Amino acid sequence: MEGLYDEEEWDEDEATQYMIEQSLSEYGKYRDQTPSDPTLEYIDHEEIFTAICAGNEDALKILVQNKAAMSMADNRGWIPLHQAAVQQKRSILEITFSASPQGSGESRTLKGETPLFLAVVNGLRVNATFLLQNGCNPDCQNEDEDTALVGAIKNNQYDLASLLLRYNGTVDQKCSLQRTALHEASLLGLEDCVYQLLQAGANPDACDANEHTPLGLAAQAGHLNVVEILLQKGASIWPQRHSVESVSVLFEAAASGNPDIISLLLEYGADPNTPTHTGHLPIHRAAYRGHLLALEQLIPVTKKEAIKDSGMSPLHSAAAGGHSQCLELLLNAGFDPNFMLHPRVRRNYDDERRSALYFAVSNSDVQSARLLLKAGAMPNQDPVNCLQVAMRLGNYELINTLLRYGANVNYYSRVNTTHFPSALQYAIKDEVMLRMLLNHGYDVQRCFDCPYGQGSHVPVDYEGWSVSVIRDVVFCEVITVSWLKHFTGQVVRILLDYVDHVTFCSKLKSILAEQKQWPEICRIQENTRSLKHLCRLKIRECLGRLRLRAPVFISFLPLPNTLKDYIRFTEYDIYSKGTMTDLE
Repeated sequence: MEGLYDEEEWDEDEATQYMIEQSLSEYGKYRDQTPSDPTLEYIDHEEIFTAICAGNEDALKILVQNKAAMSMADNRGWIPLHQAAVQQKRSILEITFSASPQGSGESRTLKGETPLFLAVVNGLRVNATFLLQNGCNPDCQNEDEDTALVGAIKNNQYDLASLLLRYNGTVDQKCSLQRTALHEASLLGLEDCVYQLLQAGANPDACDANEHTPLGLAAQAGHLNVVEILLQKGASIWPQRHSVESVSVLFEAAASGNPDIISLLLEYGADPNTPTHTGHLPIHRAAYRGHLLALEQLIPVTKKEAIKDSGMSPLHSAAAGGHSQCLELLLNAGFDPNFMLHPRVRRNYDDERRSALYFAVSNSDVQSARLLLKAGAMPNQDPVNCLQVAMRLGNYELINTLLRYGANVNYYSRVNTTHFPSALQYAIKDEVMLRMLLNHGYDVQRCFDCPYGQGSHVPVDYEGWSVSVIRDVVFCEVITVSWLKHFTGQVVRILLDYVDHVTFCSKLKSILAEQKQWPEICRIQENTRSLKHLCRLKIRECLGRLRLRAPVFISFLPLPNTLKDYIRFTEYDIYSKGTMTDLE
């Protein structure tokens, strides 16, 4: 009887269970077709977002019954599942996921982010695990072509990177700029992630769109430990040249200037004499960036022949970068301060510059210019004179330095040349600069050398334009233009301190007669100059302009110091006296 009773009871329970299941099934069908509560038809998707953000499970269970709202996106392109992926409670994500339409796990925001991608970049391991367990693609990419794995790396999420790899995330998938996750980890210096990716089979020699390998990026960023890991795992120091723009790993390392990385790469056989397609060597890059310790390592291993073939000296690079310490190191190592850029390199510059000194002067770098000049750099080797550049910059100290080392004050510009030396054009409004030029042998006589004399200054055959107007403009034509003529009296008065008697042409005389300095100029012209002044002019004439350009020659004359100072026009040296008097 007891056994019979048990059997009957079991049959009854089984029947009851079956009835419950059928009832639930019918209820489910009915629920899908008709909302149990008519008010659910009016649920806005924003209410669902609010419930998700608040972590309100009870409200969410009711709200998710509106299936249409679960597919509606906000102005970011987010559906409720995206919002659930970036909040902390797994239960909220489970409710939202189960109520979301099929395929919602791969839905994308306006930025191309899937729910899994958002969970990963926000560091939500629990949510990411749930989504992966429910079939979300671990290789999903956003609009920037970054995968979830790269997102984990960029956010330094080691655990999430491990999770994605365990769920078969593609370790070498190409992302933005054709970079892999290993590229990003190497660039960021994430040692653990680099090791993890290599263990997962990442290619250590993968190249991105710019021909950079993970090793190159790590070296460029100065991450020594990452470089060591990559080299130990077999990364190549030789670039896989797919284009002419490929560069060596050692060249990349020169950018960071980490001496330990450079030393390590050299130990592994990196060649410091491998140029880029532009001819630059690692030593050039280290010098330009001002990496002194790196430069110390590269100098002894870089061949002079390789530097010659490159067409440029590291001195050019150091001067261009404004690094005087590197310049000094290179000069002490025996690099030639007069090494000129090769013509193929000069063509890259509109001014066709040649010397390292020109780079220093262009940067208004007095310290670097002084180092080069002291080492024997010649200041007159460039098509555009270094002195002209310094005057254009208005740097008195730089001008004075160049003049003391023999800069030619009587240079002529190659464009719109004048009958008188071109430097005066930059000094007409500046007495300090003007006196500097005159004290160092400027050819004042050329300013008063006018072919028209007392006659008309308009040629008989002049038709409004001629080659001579452009090529051989005389001083009186320049100084008497409307925007300069009010300087004429002061400039001529200063010039008279450096000459004997001169003759004014008709045009210059007519303008001078209107100036306040005219009575003083007449008095000087009408009287004989002092014998002392005339002797000074004669001595300077005998010395010649070449010697006057380098004041050191005067110091060797067997004359008293006071007389040497007189010959140098020291009484007119406003700059040395610290007086800054501009013309008014």
